[in-house]
Amino acid sequence: MSNGKRAKILTAPKVKVVDTTGAGDAFNGGLVTAMAEGKDIFEAAAFANALASISVTRMGTAPSMPTRQEIDQFIETHSS
Repeated sequence: MSNGKRAKILTAPKVKVVDTTGAGDAFNGGLVTAMAEGKDIFEAAAFANALASISVTRMGTAPSMPTRQEIDQFIETHSS
């Protein structure tokens, strides 16, 4: 990804995928939320990636969406 000044390859954490339904919605919701909180595009994409990564480990759409605490914990344990 690029913001026009800097480019970065964003990789998704490896997780055990159960159901990908809703993963795109999860990513988009996470991206918008993080950007609304003032994060730059790179931080926002990493947050969105974490949210979507968690969501695919669960069945369904709405039931698969993680809490903020789960997202923050996932980022903490999966950051390089």
